[in-house]
Amino acid sequence: MSTVLVVEDSVTQREMITDLLKGSGLTVTVAADGVEALEHIQGKCPDLVVLDIVMPRMNGYEVCRRLKADPKTQGVPVVMCSSKGEEFDRYWGMKQGADAYIAKPFQPTELVGTVKQLLRG
Repeated sequence: MSTVLVVEDSVTQREMITDLLKGSGLTVTVAADGVEALEHIQGKCPDLVVLDIVMPRMNGYEVCRRLKADPKTQGVPVVMCSSKGEEFDRYWGMKQGADAYIAKPFQPTELVGTVKQLLRG
C-alpha cells in the first residue's frame, strides 16, 4: 500500500485531503508546514507528497525544490495543491519540479485520480 504525505497548514484542508486519500485505500501521514515535511521525509520517505504552497516557515515551492534536488527524494512525485490558481502559479509550480498542480477548490475525484495516476507511473 502506498504512503502519501499531506503537507498543509490548514487543519480543515489537511483533514479533508487525508480523509479523501484514506478513503481511496492509501496510507496517509501529515505535516503542518514545509520544515516539518522535510523532517518527516528524512525519517521515512513517502511514495508521494501532496504539497500546499502558502505555509509558515517554508513554502511549498522551496520544499519541492529541495526534494527534487536530493538524489534520495528526487523520484518522489509531488502534487502541488494550492489556492493560487492562476496560470502563472501553475507554471511556477511545475518549474520547481512538481509532477502535478491542482488548484483549490478542487474536485475530490481530480485529487484522488491525479495521486493514483502518479503512484502507478
